[in-house]
Amino acid sequence: MEVAEKKNKNKKYKPILDGIPDWPVYQLSKNRKEFIEEVSQEAFRQAKQLRPTTKQLLDELEATVYREQQRMKRNRWRVDPADEPQFWSGIKDELVSLTDKTSEEAQSRADNILYRIIHRYAGEIAGNFKPSSFRFTREVVKFWFVRLLNGARVKKFGAIFRNQYTLRDKIHIVGKVKQLRKLALKGTVVMVPTHFSNLDSVLIGWVIHSLGLPAFIYGAGLNLFNIKIFAYFMNSLGAYKVDRRKKNLPYLETLKAYSTLAIEKGAHSLFFPGGTRSRSGMIEKQLKLGLLGSTIEAQRNLYVRNPNSEDVRKIFIVPVTLNYHFVLEAPDLIDEYLSVKGQDRYLPEHDKYGSFQLIRFLFKFFTKGSNISVSIGKALDVMGNYVDDEGYSLDSNGRKINTRDYFVTNKELVVDKQREDQYTRMLSAKIVSEYHRINRVFASHLVAFVAFEMWQRKHPKLDLFELLRLPEEDLSLPYEEFKAACKTVRKQIYQLKEEGKVNHATHLKGKIDLVIRHGLENVGIFHLKRPLLFNKEGDIITKDLNTLYYYHNRLSGYDLEKFI
Repeated sequence: MEVAEKKNKNKKYKPILDGIPDWPVYQLSKNRKEFIEEVSQEAFRQAKQLRPTTKQLLDELEATVYREQQRMKRNRWRVDPADEPQFWSGIKDELVSLTDKTSEEAQSRADNILYRIIHRYAGEIAGNFKPSSFRFTREVVKFWFVRLLNGARVKKFGAIFRNQYTLRDKIHIVGKVKQLRKLALKGTVVMVPTHFSNLDSVLIGWVIHSLGLPAFIYGAGLNLFNIKIFAYFMNSLGAYKVDRRKKNLPYLETLKAYSTLAIEKGAHSLFFPGGTRSRSGMIEKQLKLGLLGSTIEAQRNLYVRNPNSEDVRKIFIVPVTLNYHFVLEAPDLIDEYLSVKGQDRYLPEHDKYGSFQLIRFLFKFFTKGSNISVSIGKALDVMGNYVDDEGYSLDSNGRKINTRDYFVTNKELVVDKQREDQYTRMLSAKIVSEYHRINRVFASHLVAFVAFEMWQRKHPKLDLFELLRLPEEDLSLPYEEFKAACKTVRKQIYQLKEEGKVNHATHLKGKIDLVIRHGLENVGIFHLKRPLLFNKEGDIITKDLNTLYYYHNRLSGYDLEKFI
Protein backbone atom coordinates (compact mmCIF):
# COMPACT_ATOMS: atom_id res chain seq x y z
CA MET A 1 0.00 0.00 0.00
CA GLU A 2 2.78 2.47 0.92
CA VAL A 3 4.59 1.87 -2.41
CA ALA A 4 1.32 2.42 -4.28
CA GLU A 5 0.73 5.60 -2.29
CA LYS A 6 4.13 6.98 -3.31
CA LYS A 7 3.50 6.21 -6.96
CA ASN A 8 0.07 7.87 -6.87
CA LYS A 9 1.44 10.87 -5.03
CA ASN A 10 3.98 11.79 -7.70
CA LYS A 11 2.35 10.43 -10.85
CA LYS A 12 1.13 12.79 -13.55
CA TYR A 13 -2.10 11.62 -15.17
CA LYS A 14 -3.10 12.25 -18.76
CA PRO A 15 -6.61 13.61 -19.36
CA ILE A 16 -9.11 10.80 -20.02
CA LEU A 17 -10.94 12.99 -22.57
CA ASP A 18 -9.26 14.96 -25.35
CA GLY A 19 -10.64 18.43 -24.71
CA ILE A 20 -13.12 20.58 -22.81
CA PRO A 21 -15.79 20.40 -25.59
CA ASP A 22 -16.06 16.67 -24.79
CA TRP A 23 -16.79 17.30 -21.12
CA PRO A 24 -20.42 16.69 -20.03
CA VAL A 25 -20.30 19.79 -17.79
CA TYR A 26 -19.50 21.90 -20.86
CA GLN A 27 -22.39 20.42 -22.80
CA LEU A 28 -24.78 21.27 -19.93
CA SER A 29 -23.56 24.85 -19.81
CA LYS A 30 -23.65 25.18 -23.60
CA ASN A 31 -27.33 24.19 -23.56
CA ARG A 32 -28.04 26.00 -20.28
CA LYS A 33 -31.38 27.53 -21.33
CA GLU A 34 -32.79 24.21 -22.55
CA PHE A 35 -31.51 22.40 -19.45
CA ILE A 36 -33.15 24.93 -17.11
CA GLU A 37 -36.42 24.37 -18.97
CA GLU A 38 -36.07 20.60 -18.63
CA VAL A 39 -35.31 20.88 -14.91
CA SER A 40 -38.31 23.17 -14.43
CA GLN A 41 -40.67 20.75 -16.14
CA GLU A 42 -39.41 17.77 -14.14
CA ALA A 43 -39.56 19.62 -10.81
CA PHE A 44 -43.08 20.87 -11.66
CA ARG A 45 -44.19 17.31 -12.40
CA GLN A 46 -42.77 16.00 -9.12
CA ALA A 47 -44.27 18.86 -7.08
CA LYS A 48 -47.69 18.25 -8.63
CA GLN A 49 -47.52 14.58 -7.68
CA LEU A 50 -46.80 15.54 -4.08
CA ARG A 51 -49.52 18.24 -3.96
CA PRO A 52 -52.21 16.89 -6.34
CA THR A 53 -55.30 18.83 -5.20
CA THR A 54 -55.93 22.55 -5.67
CA LYS A 55 -56.14 23.12 -1.90
CA GLN A 56 -52.88 21.27 -1.19
CA LEU A 57 -51.09 23.23 -3.91
CA LEU A 58 -52.45 26.59 -2.77
CA ASP A 59 -51.48 25.82 0.84
CA GLU A 60 -47.96 24.93 -0.32
CA LEU A 61 -47.64 28.10 -2.40
CA GLU A 62 -48.86 30.28 0.48
CA ALA A 63 -46.35 28.62 2.83
CA THR A 64 -43.58 29.15 0.26
CA VAL A 65 -44.38 32.87 -0.11
CA TYR A 66 -44.51 33.32 3.67
CA ARG A 67 -41.14 31.59 4.18
CA GLU A 68 -39.49 33.54 1.39
CA GLN A 69 -40.72 36.89 2.70
CA GLN A 70 -39.54 35.99 6.20
CA ARG A 71 -36.14 35.00 4.78
CA MET A 72 -35.83 38.38 3.07
CA LYS A 73 -36.65 40.21 6.30
CA ARG A 74 -34.40 38.21 8.59
CA ASN A 75 -31.55 36.85 6.49
CA ARG A 76 -30.99 38.78 3.26
CA TRP A 77 -27.73 38.10 1.40
CA ARG A 78 -25.83 40.24 -1.08
CA VAL A 79 -26.08 37.52 -3.72
CA ASP A 80 -29.90 37.46 -3.58
CA PRO A 81 -31.62 38.84 -6.73
CA ALA A 82 -32.48 42.55 -6.48
CA ASP A 83 -36.07 41.99 -7.61
CA GLU A 84 -36.94 39.43 -4.91
CA PRO A 85 -39.28 41.68 -2.86
CA GLN A 86 -41.27 42.63 -5.95
CA PHE A 87 -41.44 39.05 -7.23
CA TRP A 88 -42.73 37.54 -3.99
CA SER A 89 -45.07 40.45 -3.30
CA GLY A 90 -46.58 39.93 -6.75
CA ILE A 91 -46.99 36.18 -6.14
CA LYS A 92 -48.71 36.91 -2.81
CA ASP A 93 -51.17 39.28 -4.49
CA GLU A 94 -51.97 36.66 -7.14
CA LEU A 95 -52.66 34.03 -4.48
CA VAL A 96 -54.98 36.38 -2.60
CA SER A 97 -56.96 37.00 -5.80
CA LEU A 98 -57.55 33.25 -6.23
CA THR A 99 -59.83 32.96 -3.19
CA ASP A 100 -62.96 33.89 -5.16
CA LYS A 101 -62.12 31.96 -8.34
CA THR A 102 -63.77 28.74 -9.52
CA SER A 103 -61.95 25.53 -8.76
CA GLU A 104 -60.91 24.95 -12.38
CA GLU A 105 -59.58 28.48 -12.88
CA ALA A 106 -57.82 28.43 -9.48
CA GLN A 107 -56.10 25.16 -10.38
CA SER A 108 -54.88 26.52 -13.71
CA ARG A 109 -53.55 29.75 -12.21
CA ALA A 110 -51.99 27.93 -9.23
CA ASP A 111 -50.17 25.64 -11.69
CA ASN A 112 -48.89 28.70 -13.53
CA ILE A 113 -47.63 30.27 -10.31
CA LEU A 114 -45.91 27.03 -9.26
CA TYR A 115 -44.15 26.74 -12.60
CA ARG A 116 -42.91 30.35 -12.51
CA ILE A 117 -41.51 29.87 -9.00
CA ILE A 118 -39.77 26.63 -10.01
CA HIS A 119 -38.37 28.17 -13.20
CA ARG A 120 -36.97 31.07 -11.16
CA TYR A 121 -35.37 28.65 -8.73
CA ALA A 122 -33.87 26.61 -11.58
CA GLY A 123 -32.26 29.75 -13.01
CA GLU A 124 -30.83 30.61 -9.59
CA ILE A 125 -29.42 27.11 -9.08
CA ALA A 126 -27.92 26.53 -12.54
CA GLY A 127 -24.16 26.76 -12.96
CA ASN A 128 -22.48 28.64 -15.80
CA PHE A 129 -19.28 26.79 -16.71
CA LYS A 130 -16.97 28.71 -19.08
CA PRO A 131 -13.80 27.06 -20.47
CA SER A 132 -11.74 30.28 -20.52
CA SER A 133 -12.66 31.11 -16.92
CA PHE A 134 -12.03 27.49 -15.90
CA ARG A 135 -8.44 27.57 -17.20
CA PHE A 136 -7.69 30.84 -15.41
CA THR A 137 -9.27 29.67 -12.16
CA ARG A 138 -7.34 26.41 -12.30
CA GLU A 139 -4.04 28.33 -12.36
CA VAL A 140 -5.09 30.68 -9.54
CA VAL A 141 -6.16 27.73 -7.38
CA LYS A 142 -2.85 26.01 -8.04
CA PHE A 143 -0.93 29.16 -7.10
CA TRP A 144 -2.67 29.66 -3.76
CA PHE A 145 -2.48 26.01 -2.73
CA VAL A 146 1.25 26.10 -3.39
CA ARG A 147 1.52 29.21 -1.20
CA LEU A 148 -0.57 27.62 1.54
CA LEU A 149 1.30 24.33 1.65
CA ASN A 150 4.81 25.46 0.71
CA GLY A 151 5.36 27.90 3.52
CA ALA A 152 7.51 25.81 5.85
CA ARG A 153 10.45 26.32 3.48
CA VAL A 154 9.90 30.07 3.09
CA LYS A 155 12.64 32.16 4.68
CA LYS A 156 11.75 35.58 3.27
CA PHE A 157 8.29 37.04 2.75
CA GLY A 158 8.97 37.64 -0.97
CA ALA A 159 9.67 33.93 -1.41
CA ILE A 160 5.96 33.16 -1.20
CA PHE A 161 5.80 33.93 -4.91
CA ARG A 162 8.40 31.31 -5.84
CA ASN A 163 7.64 27.61 -6.24
CA GLN A 164 9.89 25.29 -4.26
CA TYR A 165 7.64 22.25 -4.04
CA THR A 166 4.84 21.22 -6.35
CA LEU A 167 1.34 20.52 -5.17
CA ARG A 168 1.96 16.85 -5.92
CA ASP A 169 4.60 16.87 -3.19
CA LYS A 170 2.23 18.41 -0.68
CA ILE A 171 -1.20 16.98 -1.53
CA HIS A 172 -1.08 13.19 -1.38
CA ILE A 173 -3.74 11.42 -3.43
CA VAL A 174 -4.06 7.80 -2.33
CA GLY A 175 -6.46 4.93 -2.87
CA LYS A 176 -8.42 3.70 -5.90
CA VAL A 177 -7.21 6.25 -8.45
CA LYS A 178 -6.89 3.83 -11.39
CA GLN A 179 -10.39 2.48 -10.81
CA LEU A 180 -11.83 6.00 -10.63
CA ARG A 181 -10.23 6.97 -13.97
CA LYS A 182 -11.49 3.81 -15.68
CA LEU A 183 -15.02 4.12 -14.36
CA ALA A 184 -15.23 7.78 -15.41
CA LEU A 185 -15.04 6.53 -19.00
CA LYS A 186 -17.52 3.69 -18.49
CA GLY A 187 -20.26 5.51 -16.59
CA THR A 188 -21.11 8.57 -14.50
CA VAL A 189 -19.11 9.19 -11.33
CA VAL A 190 -20.69 10.82 -8.27
CA MET A 191 -17.96 11.76 -5.82
CA VAL A 192 -19.09 12.11 -2.17
CA PRO A 193 -16.34 13.60 0.05
CA THR A 194 -16.26 14.36 3.74
CA HIS A 195 -16.63 18.07 4.47
CA PHE A 196 -14.51 19.93 7.02
CA SER A 197 -13.40 23.21 5.47
CA ASN A 198 -14.34 25.89 2.95
CA LEU A 199 -11.14 24.80 1.20
CA ASP A 200 -12.74 21.43 0.38
CA SER A 201 -14.50 22.48 -2.84
CA VAL A 202 -11.38 24.08 -4.27
CA LEU A 203 -9.19 21.17 -3.13
CA ILE A 204 -11.45 18.58 -4.77
CA GLY A 205 -11.53 20.70 -7.93
CA TRP A 206 -7.73 20.58 -8.07
CA VAL A 207 -7.68 16.82 -7.37
CA ILE A 208 -10.16 16.14 -10.19
CA HIS A 209 -7.98 18.11 -12.60
CA SER A 210 -4.78 16.49 -11.30
CA LEU A 211 -6.20 13.01 -11.95
CA GLY A 212 -6.93 13.89 -15.58
CA LEU A 213 -10.70 13.87 -15.08
CA PRO A 214 -13.10 16.34 -16.72
CA ALA A 215 -14.59 19.01 -14.46
CA PHE A 216 -17.42 17.78 -12.20
CA ILE A 217 -20.58 19.70 -11.44
CA TYR A 218 -21.04 20.27 -7.72
CA GLY A 219 -23.37 22.02 -5.33
CA ALA A 220 -21.77 24.94 -3.49
CA GLY A 221 -23.45 26.88 -0.70
CA LEU A 222 -24.94 30.12 -1.99
CA ASN A 223 -23.25 32.00 0.87
CA LEU A 224 -19.91 31.48 -0.91
CA PHE A 225 -21.29 33.50 -3.84
CA ASN A 226 -21.71 36.58 -1.62
CA ILE A 227 -18.08 37.44 -2.43
CA LYS A 228 -17.70 38.25 -6.12
CA ILE A 229 -14.25 36.72 -6.52
CA PHE A 230 -15.48 33.47 -4.90
CA ALA A 231 -18.53 33.52 -7.16
CA TYR A 232 -16.27 33.81 -10.20
CA PHE A 233 -14.15 30.84 -9.11
CA MET A 234 -17.15 28.70 -8.17
CA ASN A 235 -18.90 29.31 -11.48
CA SER A 236 -15.68 28.60 -13.35
CA LEU A 237 -15.17 25.27 -11.61
CA GLY A 238 -18.61 23.93 -12.50
CA ALA A 239 -20.57 24.78 -9.34
CA TYR A 240 -24.31 25.08 -9.08
CA LYS A 241 -25.81 27.03 -6.19
CA VAL A 242 -27.43 25.48 -3.12
CA ASP A 243 -29.37 27.86 -0.85
CA ARG A 244 -29.75 26.12 2.51
CA ARG A 245 -32.09 28.84 3.77
CA LYS A 246 -34.80 27.55 1.44
CA LYS A 247 -36.64 24.54 2.82
CA ASN A 248 -39.88 24.80 0.83
CA LEU A 249 -41.05 21.97 -1.42
CA PRO A 250 -40.77 23.78 -4.81
CA TYR A 251 -37.12 24.67 -4.13
CA LEU A 252 -36.13 21.22 -2.84
CA GLU A 253 -37.78 19.49 -5.81
CA THR A 254 -36.02 21.87 -8.22
CA LEU A 255 -32.65 21.19 -6.60
CA LYS A 256 -33.23 17.44 -6.72
CA ALA A 257 -34.38 17.58 -10.36
CA TYR A 258 -31.27 19.56 -11.30
CA SER A 259 -28.97 16.96 -9.74
CA THR A 260 -30.91 13.98 -11.11
CA LEU A 261 -31.10 15.22 -14.72
CA ALA A 262 -27.46 16.31 -14.78
CA ILE A 263 -26.38 12.84 -13.63
CA GLU A 264 -28.70 11.20 -16.17
CA LYS A 265 -27.02 13.24 -18.90
CA GLY A 266 -23.63 11.87 -17.88
CA ALA A 267 -22.28 14.87 -15.98
CA HIS A 268 -19.87 13.65 -13.33
CA SER A 269 -21.07 15.12 -10.08
CA LEU A 270 -19.77 15.97 -6.64
CA PHE A 271 -21.66 16.81 -3.50
CA PHE A 272 -21.02 16.73 0.22
CA PRO A 273 -23.64 14.33 1.60
CA GLY A 274 -23.08 15.64 5.13
CA GLY A 275 -24.77 18.80 3.84
CA THR A 276 -22.41 21.25 5.52
CA ARG A 277 -19.00 21.35 7.17
CA SER A 278 -18.60 19.11 10.21
CA ARG A 279 -18.94 21.45 13.17
CA SER A 280 -17.59 18.91 15.65
CA GLY A 281 -14.58 17.71 13.63
CA MET A 282 -16.05 14.18 13.54
CA ILE A 283 -16.39 12.20 10.35
CA GLU A 284 -20.01 12.48 9.26
CA LYS A 285 -22.38 9.83 10.62
CA GLN A 286 -25.72 11.26 9.45
CA LEU A 287 -25.93 12.10 5.75
CA LYS A 288 -28.53 14.19 3.91
CA LEU A 289 -30.62 11.77 1.88
CA GLY A 290 -32.10 14.14 -0.73
CA LEU A 291 -29.21 14.39 -3.17
CA LEU A 292 -28.16 10.78 -2.47
CA GLY A 293 -31.67 9.77 -3.48
CA SER A 294 -31.22 11.64 -6.76
CA THR A 295 -28.49 9.16 -7.78
CA ILE A 296 -30.87 6.23 -7.28
CA GLU A 297 -33.65 8.02 -9.14
CA ALA A 298 -31.29 8.83 -12.02
CA GLN A 299 -30.16 5.19 -12.29
CA ARG A 300 -33.76 3.98 -12.28
CA ASN A 301 -34.72 6.52 -14.97
CA LEU A 302 -31.87 5.34 -17.18
CA TYR A 303 -33.13 1.76 -16.92
CA VAL A 304 -36.75 2.77 -17.53
CA ARG A 305 -35.85 4.79 -20.62
CA ASN A 306 -33.76 1.95 -22.04
CA PRO A 307 -35.78 -1.13 -21.00
CA ASN A 308 -34.34 -3.51 -23.56
CA SER A 309 -30.76 -2.29 -23.61
CA GLU A 310 -27.95 -4.27 -22.02
CA ASP A 311 -25.64 -1.25 -22.18
CA VAL A 312 -27.30 1.27 -19.86
CA ARG A 313 -24.92 3.87 -18.43
CA LYS A 314 -24.20 3.10 -14.78
CA ILE A 315 -23.77 5.55 -11.93
CA PHE A 316 -20.82 4.99 -9.60
CA ILE A 317 -20.61 6.44 -6.08
CA VAL A 318 -17.04 7.18 -4.95
CA PRO A 319 -16.49 8.02 -1.24
CA VAL A 320 -13.55 10.35 -0.54
CA THR A 321 -12.04 11.49 2.76
CA LEU A 322 -10.14 14.76 3.01
CA ASN A 323 -7.41 14.60 5.62
CA TYR A 324 -5.94 17.80 7.09
CA HIS A 325 -3.51 18.59 9.87
CA PHE A 326 -5.43 21.84 10.25
CA VAL A 327 -8.82 23.31 9.42
CA LEU A 328 -8.68 27.10 9.21
CA GLU A 329 -12.23 27.51 10.56
CA ALA A 330 -11.88 24.92 13.36
CA PRO A 331 -12.18 27.35 16.34
CA ASP A 332 -15.38 28.87 14.95
CA LEU A 333 -16.85 25.51 13.91
CA ILE A 334 -16.33 23.88 17.31
CA ASP A 335 -17.70 27.04 18.96
CA GLU A 336 -20.92 26.63 16.94
CA TYR A 337 -21.12 22.92 17.80
CA LEU A 338 -20.60 23.45 21.53
CA SER A 339 -23.06 26.36 21.62
CA VAL A 340 -25.80 24.13 20.19
CA LYS A 341 -24.85 21.08 22.24
CA GLY A 342 -24.36 22.89 25.54
CA GLN A 343 -26.77 25.82 25.14
CA ASP A 344 -26.56 27.85 28.37
CA ARG A 345 -23.89 25.50 29.79
CA TYR A 346 -21.35 26.64 27.21
CA LEU A 347 -19.74 30.08 27.50
CA PRO A 348 -18.11 31.07 24.20
CA GLU A 349 -14.88 33.02 24.22
CA HIS A 350 -15.36 36.62 23.11
CA ASP A 351 -13.05 38.93 21.15
CA LYS A 352 -10.86 36.05 19.94
CA TYR A 353 -9.23 38.00 17.12
CA GLY A 354 -7.64 41.37 17.75
CA SER A 355 -5.40 43.23 15.31
CA PHE A 356 -2.22 41.71 16.78
CA GLN A 357 -3.68 38.21 16.50
CA LEU A 358 -4.60 38.87 12.88
CA ILE A 359 -1.00 39.86 12.09
CA ARG A 360 0.20 36.67 13.77
CA PHE A 361 -2.26 34.64 11.69
CA LEU A 362 -1.09 36.18 8.41
CA PHE A 363 2.52 35.53 9.37
CA LYS A 364 1.73 31.89 10.11
CA PHE A 365 -0.23 31.57 6.86
CA PHE A 366 2.79 32.59 4.80
CA THR A 367 5.57 31.03 6.86
CA LYS A 368 4.20 27.65 7.89
CA GLY A 369 3.63 24.59 5.76
CA SER A 370 1.71 21.34 6.03
CA ASN A 371 0.36 18.44 4.04
CA ILE A 372 -3.08 17.34 2.91
CA SER A 373 -4.13 13.82 1.99
CA VAL A 374 -7.05 12.84 -0.24
CA SER A 375 -8.19 9.21 0.08
CA ILE A 376 -10.17 7.80 -2.85
CA GLY A 377 -12.40 4.91 -1.78
CA LYS A 378 -13.63 1.86 -3.68
CA ALA A 379 -16.45 2.69 -6.07
CA LEU A 380 -19.99 1.64 -5.19
CA ASP A 381 -23.15 1.26 -7.24
CA VAL A 382 -26.23 3.21 -6.16
CA MET A 383 -27.25 0.39 -3.81
CA GLY A 384 -23.94 0.48 -1.95
CA ASN A 385 -22.46 -2.66 -3.54
CA TYR A 386 -18.79 -2.55 -4.48
CA VAL A 387 -18.04 -2.50 -8.21
CA ASP A 388 -14.99 -3.89 -10.00
CA ASP A 389 -12.73 -1.96 -12.40
CA GLU A 390 -15.02 -2.82 -15.32
CA GLY A 391 -18.06 -1.38 -13.52
CA TYR A 392 -19.77 -4.67 -12.65
CA SER A 393 -21.59 -4.70 -9.31
CA LEU A 394 -20.50 -7.38 -6.84
CA ASP A 395 -22.40 -9.00 -3.97
CA SER A 396 -20.82 -9.73 -0.59
CA ASN A 397 -19.27 -12.91 -2.02
CA GLY A 398 -17.72 -11.13 -4.99
CA ARG A 399 -20.24 -12.46 -7.53
CA LYS A 400 -21.50 -10.20 -10.32
CA ILE A 401 -25.04 -8.88 -9.94
CA ASN A 402 -27.29 -6.75 -12.15
CA THR A 403 -28.32 -3.40 -10.62
CA ARG A 404 -31.35 -3.32 -12.92
CA ASP A 405 -32.94 -6.11 -10.86
CA TYR A 406 -33.29 -3.78 -7.86
CA PHE A 407 -35.94 -1.81 -9.75
CA VAL A 408 -37.94 -4.78 -11.03
CA THR A 409 -41.27 -5.97 -9.62
CA ASN A 410 -43.04 -8.92 -11.25
CA LYS A 411 -40.51 -8.81 -14.11
CA GLU A 412 -41.26 -5.15 -14.86
CA LEU A 413 -39.29 -1.97 -14.19
CA VAL A 414 -41.43 0.13 -11.84
CA VAL A 415 -41.18 3.28 -9.74
CA ASP A 416 -41.41 2.38 -6.05
CA LYS A 417 -40.59 5.45 -3.92
CA GLN A 418 -40.80 3.57 -0.62
CA ARG A 419 -38.36 0.94 -1.85
CA GLU A 420 -36.00 3.59 -3.20
CA ASP A 421 -36.07 5.44 0.12
CA GLN A 422 -34.79 2.25 1.72
CA TYR A 423 -32.08 1.97 -0.95
CA THR A 424 -31.03 5.55 -0.14
CA ARG A 425 -30.66 4.69 3.55
CA MET A 426 -28.61 1.61 2.65
CA LEU A 427 -26.33 3.71 0.43
CA SER A 428 -25.93 6.33 3.17
CA ALA A 429 -24.90 3.68 5.74
CA LYS A 430 -22.37 2.21 3.32
CA ILE A 431 -20.80 5.60 2.58
CA VAL A 432 -20.42 6.35 6.31
CA SER A 433 -18.76 2.95 6.77
CA GLU A 434 -16.40 3.67 3.88
CA TYR A 435 -15.49 7.08 5.30
CA HIS A 436 -14.23 5.42 8.47
CA ARG A 437 -12.48 2.66 6.54
CA ILE A 438 -10.51 4.94 4.20
CA ASN A 439 -9.91 7.68 6.79
CA ARG A 440 -6.18 8.35 6.90
CA VAL A 441 -4.94 8.94 10.44
CA PHE A 442 -2.31 11.68 10.80
CA ALA A 443 0.11 12.16 13.69
CA SER A 444 -1.77 15.35 14.55
CA HIS A 445 -5.00 13.35 14.94
CA LEU A 446 -3.22 10.85 17.20
CA VAL A 447 -1.70 13.39 19.61
CA ALA A 448 -4.92 15.44 19.80
CA PHE A 449 -7.02 12.37 20.55
CA VAL A 450 -4.67 11.00 23.19
CA ALA A 451 -4.15 14.33 25.00
CA PHE A 452 -7.85 15.17 25.25
CA GLU A 453 -8.75 11.66 26.39
CA MET A 454 -6.03 11.76 29.05
CA TRP A 455 -7.36 15.03 30.45
CA GLN A 456 -10.84 13.54 30.55
CA ARG A 457 -9.46 10.53 32.48
CA LYS A 458 -7.68 12.85 34.94
CA HIS A 459 -10.98 14.65 35.69
CA PRO A 460 -13.56 11.85 35.69
CA LYS A 461 -16.16 13.80 37.68
CA LEU A 462 -16.30 16.66 35.18
CA ASP A 463 -18.59 16.58 32.17
CA LEU A 464 -17.44 17.96 28.82
CA PHE A 465 -18.44 21.57 29.49
CA GLU A 466 -16.91 21.63 32.97
CA LEU A 467 -13.70 20.18 31.53
CA LEU A 468 -13.56 22.87 28.84
CA ARG A 469 -13.67 25.54 31.55
CA LEU A 470 -10.57 24.25 33.34
CA PRO A 471 -7.79 26.87 33.59
CA GLU A 472 -4.63 26.30 31.54
CA GLU A 473 -2.53 25.71 34.68
CA ASP A 474 -4.57 22.55 35.38
CA LEU A 475 -3.92 21.17 31.92
CA SER A 476 -0.50 19.58 31.73
CA LEU A 477 0.54 16.02 30.87
CA PRO A 478 3.89 14.44 31.82
CA TYR A 479 5.62 13.63 28.54
CA GLU A 480 6.53 10.02 29.37
CA GLU A 481 2.96 9.25 30.38
CA PHE A 482 1.67 10.90 27.17
CA LYS A 483 4.23 9.05 25.08
CA ALA A 484 3.20 5.66 26.49
CA ALA A 485 -0.47 6.35 25.73
CA CYS A 486 0.35 7.46 22.16
CA LYS A 487 2.32 4.27 21.62
CA THR A 488 -0.57 2.11 22.84
CA VAL A 489 -3.17 3.88 20.69
CA ARG A 490 -0.90 3.83 17.65
CA LYS A 491 -0.51 0.06 18.02
CA GLN A 492 -4.31 -0.28 17.99
CA ILE A 493 -4.52 1.89 14.86
CA TYR A 494 -2.07 -0.50 13.20
CA GLN A 495 -4.36 -3.38 14.19
CA LEU A 496 -7.44 -1.60 12.81
CA LYS A 497 -5.57 -1.06 9.54
CA GLU A 498 -4.80 -4.78 9.34
CA GLU A 499 -8.53 -5.44 9.76
CA GLY A 500 -9.37 -2.99 6.96
CA LYS A 501 -11.17 -0.59 9.33
CA VAL A 502 -8.96 2.51 8.93
CA ASN A 503 -5.85 3.72 7.13
CA HIS A 504 -2.97 5.88 8.31
CA ALA A 505 -0.30 8.15 6.85
CA THR A 506 3.20 6.76 6.41
CA HIS A 507 4.55 9.38 8.83
CA LEU A 508 2.68 7.59 11.65
CA LYS A 509 5.40 4.91 11.55
CA GLY A 510 8.85 5.21 13.07
CA LYS A 511 10.13 6.31 16.47
CA ILE A 512 7.23 7.43 18.63
CA ASP A 513 9.11 10.56 19.81
CA LEU A 514 9.44 11.74 16.20
CA VAL A 515 5.78 10.92 15.47
CA ILE A 516 4.68 12.94 18.51
CA ARG A 517 6.88 15.89 17.53
CA HIS A 518 5.50 15.78 13.99
CA GLY A 519 1.96 15.75 15.38
CA LEU A 520 2.57 18.65 17.77
CA GLU A 521 4.23 20.75 15.04
CA ASN A 522 1.27 20.28 12.70
CA VAL A 523 -1.90 20.08 14.82
CA GLY A 524 -3.78 23.31 14.26
CA ILE A 525 -0.70 24.81 12.62
CA PHE A 526 -2.45 28.01 11.52
CA HIS A 527 -4.36 28.79 14.69
CA LEU A 528 -3.52 31.83 16.75
CA LYS A 529 -3.62 29.74 19.95
CA ARG A 530 -2.05 26.31 19.54
CA PRO A 531 -4.28 23.43 20.70
CA LEU A 532 -1.27 21.33 21.75
CA LEU A 533 2.42 22.06 22.36
CA PHE A 534 5.43 21.42 24.60
CA ASN A 535 6.06 23.65 27.62
CA LYS A 536 9.53 24.64 28.83
CA GLU A 537 9.77 21.48 30.94
CA GLY A 538 9.03 19.29 27.91
CA ASP A 539 5.55 18.29 29.04
CA ILE A 540 2.34 18.58 27.00
CA ILE A 541 0.04 21.59 27.43
CA THR A 542 -2.79 23.31 25.53
CA LYS A 543 -3.59 26.92 24.79
CA ASP A 544 -7.05 26.12 23.39
CA LEU A 545 -8.87 23.10 24.78
CA ASN A 546 -11.97 23.72 22.64
CA THR A 547 -10.01 23.50 19.40
CA LEU A 548 -8.10 20.48 20.71
CA TYR A 549 -11.49 18.80 21.24
CA TYR A 550 -12.29 19.47 17.57
CA TYR A 551 -9.12 17.69 16.38
CA HIS A 552 -9.60 14.91 18.93
CA ASN A 553 -12.98 14.12 17.38
CA ARG A 554 -11.42 13.00 14.11
CA LEU A 555 -10.74 9.62 15.75
CA SER A 556 -14.18 9.26 17.32
CA GLY A 557 -16.02 6.08 16.37
CA TYR A 558 -13.10 3.64 16.52
CA ASP A 559 -13.41 2.70 20.24
CA LEU A 560 -9.85 3.86 20.88
CA GLU A 561 -10.85 5.47 24.19
CA LYS A 562 -10.60 2.17 26.05
CA PHE A 563 -6.86 1.89 25.26
CA ILE A 564 -5.98 5.02 27.27
